[in-house]
Amino acid sequence: MGDNGEFLLKAENLNMFFEIGAASLFSKEKRLLKAVNDVSFSIGRGETFGLVGESGCGKTTVGRTIAKLYRATGGRIIFDGSDITKMTDKEFFPYRRRIQMIFQDPYTSLDPRQPVSEIIGTPLSVHGLVSNRAERDERIKELIHMVGLKEDHINRYPHEFSGGQRQRIGIARALALMPEFIVCDEPISALDVSIQAQIINILSEFQERFKLTYLFISHDLSMVRHISHRVGVMYLGNLVETAEVNELFGNMIHPYTQSLMSSVLIADPAAAKRQSRIILEGDVPSPLNPPSGCHFRTRCRCASDICSCVTPELTDVGSGHMVACHNAD
Repeated sequence: MGDNGEFLLKAENLNMFFEIGAASLFSKEKRLLKAVNDVSFSIGRGETFGLVGESGCGKTTVGRTIAKLYRATGGRIIFDGSDITKMTDKEFFPYRRRIQMIFQDPYTSLDPRQPVSEIIGTPLSVHGLVSNRAERDERIKELIHMVGLKEDHINRYPHEFSGGQRQRIGIARALALMPEFIVCDEPISALDVSIQAQIINILSEFQERFKLTYLFISHDLSMVRHISHRVGVMYLGNLVETAEVNELFGNMIHPYTQSLMSSVLIADPAAAKRQSRIILEGDVPSPLNPPSGCHFRTRCRCASDICSCVTPELTDVGSGHMVACHNAD
């Protein structure tokens, strides 16, 4: 939880379903893809909540739904005590400056037809945070310097920058409106390893400096462990385990979390030899037709009869450590 013990954001039984085309030319029935299914978690003020899982597990959809780039199918999103779930665009406008997003791909998240001055400056003008051109230019320069770029970058276009520089521009754009909450959607996954640490350091510095709250989405467990206060693990649209970061990495209970952690590379050769790799059997099931009961049971080494017919609920096993597993011990 954040420093003052208050939750800034709560997701309650959040659902995000997508209606897609029929399975064949001979069927007119639409199918429902349950990208996010009954997900609940809270994020305290000043806290980083890490969300991890394999590609396609629904973690990015969670972030986009919370940022209201998608309209939730069901459940509630509570931000600073207000239910923003069903707000119209006009009603949500005052919250837009308080909730921002850093996108995964720095190559597609910036408009190639706009110079940096417009990419960063437009939000300032739209939300009325500057009263004239001189004030706007001064704010743009301040933001550019904050993320480690130079003034002569302001009039350049996105194609003139490296991936790391583009992501810095994306961070500057997110910070322009002085938000309280930022969804970081795999902000380092498209970058070279040498650049990843720089971006993480920028995010950590700004969190401390501006008391920011992050939802940090990633498949990189090592990075999530480094930056997060609490962590949630997703599998096929469902949250299967969540805990304080040290508790989770020191006491992984769900078989899926254990398998994810066993795949992390260890720099110490001796420790790496002692590590037991857990290989998951089979492929990830389709979210269009997930297994009955526990969605993970078809790949789980601990599955029992109850797993095929009863969906496990997140249960507190102590110290706020929540696990959705019938065989948790």
